Amino acid sequence: MSPIAEENKGQKKPYPVIDKDKCKGCGTCASVCPVEVFVLEKGKSFAKKPDECIGCHACASQCPVEAIKIIE
Repeated sequence: MSPIAEENKGQKKPYPVIDKDKCKGCGTCASVCPVEVFVLEKGKSFAKKPDECIGCHACASQCPVEAIKIIE
């Protein structure tokens, strides 16, 4: 289990998981997220406020390299 998944184990809220190896740092997720969960840091996307994710899947559906998954 990934460290992020382990940290959020048992949570009922959705939260984003970013595959850093796939992420190209385009910023699409940050621009489409209606609650500003994402920021770009060191050329990669980072879920700065994952606890504010509303599970709309905008980030995952718009990511051109499919680097984001929303865990329900």
